Amino acid sequence: MTRLSVNINKIALIRNSRGANLPDLLQVAKDCEAFGAQGITVHPRPDERHVKFADIPLLKKVVTTEFNIEGYPSVEFMRLVLDNHPDQCTLVPDPPGVLTSNTGWNTKLETRFLQGIVQQLKSEGIRVSLFLNPDPGMVESAAETGTDRIELYTGSFAHDFYLDPVGAIQYHIETATLADQYKLGVNAGHDLNLDNLKFYKNGISNLLEVSIGHAIICDALYYGLENVIPMYLKQLQ
Repeated sequence: MTRLSVNINKIALIRNSRGANLPDLLQVAKDCEAFGAQGITVHPRPDERHVKFADIPLLKKVVTTEFNIEGYPSVEFMRLVLDNHPDQCTLVPDPPGVLTSNTGWNTKLETRFLQGIVQQLKSEGIRVSLFLNPDPGMVESAAETGTDRIELYTGSFAHDFYLDPVGAIQYHIETATLADQYKLGVNAGHDLNLDNLKFYKNGISNLLEVSIGHAIICDALYYGLENVIPMYLKQLQ
């Protein structure tokens, strides 16, 4: 089964734009779960432009499915994660000012650095996933870090899907297949939507989890969140 984790960053962004608590981030997290989401994902960035560091302990108290925190493993981020013990921590190589996560780790160059971070998280019982481009050449070194999973960056797939879906997914299949040989779980995320999700899921037989936020919130503007989450779950069947 492929789990759906809903990224609620966009909800926090809307909230922050007015300086009050509407929409209520905690209530939306609870509602997403009530509507069928099997996980909640957040990515607290250094500038706190959407999810704030102060939101994390509050979310930890209300999330009853799986809580996934994404981010670059700075000192501040690591302290936040270790203080709040999410079910999963997804490590991304984002510099502080980047708009969105748009590339994966070069695990060949960062093996030693990531080994220390991964070991620290796993020693606290936190499952670790590394954000990775669909590149089979990065899988062996990813495994050497000790990570439990990789999360395949699907932005390029989503872009190329409308032109050549078979070609767009090829490197993802190869990377996921190799990851399975190294006993790494496979997650995926970035620009997956109702158009491409089913095709992607059917192509990656060992896909454990997708993390989707932007597209779900965009679709919810038209269909409502209560309707949209089951629509995404249907694509994962």
